[in-house]
Amino acid sequence: MAERGYGQFCPVAMAAEVLGSRWTILILRELLCGSHRFNDLRRGLPRISPALLSKRLVELEDLGLVARGGKEGQGYTLTEAGDELRPVIMAMGSWGQRWLESQLSLKNLDPSLLMWDMRRNLNPAPLPARRITVQFLYQDVTHGQARWWLVIDNDNGEEDGLVDLCQIDPGHEVDLYVVTDLRTMTAIWMGIETVESALHDNLLKLLGPRELRATMQKWLGLSHFAGVAKQVSPN
Repeated sequence: MAERGYGQFCPVAMAAEVLGSRWTILILRELLCGSHRFNDLRRGLPRISPALLSKRLVELEDLGLVARGGKEGQGYTLTEAGDELRPVIMAMGSWGQRWLESQLSLKNLDPSLLMWDMRRNLNPAPLPARRITVQFLYQDVTHGQARWWLVIDNDNGEEDGLVDLCQIDPGHEVDLYVVTDLRTMTAIWMGIETVESALHDNLLKLLGPRELRATMQKWLGLSHFAGVAKQVSPN
């Protein structure tokens, strides 16, 4: 039977044994991004099975990187050791954004993951201080995944406004319609495209008040790495 691990005392090798298991880094990414409940972790990792996610969480608990509890006594939270991995994981993301070809990422399109990421990164501050409903229509996606709604409860006009993601019509009057294809919106989220460039190239249509259209680049929940300058061609 093949020997597990690298058999080296080097701290790099020992850390690689802990972090190198499939999905482990991405589970830590989700926890660092603020997901604490099991179902929220699954929304950020739609391709992992519940059984494997449970197994990896138990392993991370045993290693002292994750503890049960989380917000309001439920879910999972990072320990001090787990949270200390933040700069490591952010550095990995920055490196991937800077040096890897964007076309590799744009082959892995997933509307549910994209909308979930936009929902948790959305900045309500530039929006009017009231409830705002934005409907996204992806013209190249199958019917069940084509329509999404972001409902922003922004009564205070601050960054901590509540944001809900709906795949079923929430019944609110829509303030802004966003019509595009999944690749274009993913490229905007990644920082490869901008709202302005997509509008100019007729890849994006916005229907609604000017104040919402003009500030979309500011309030839209972009990737944490969208501002990292690329060292390879985005095309």
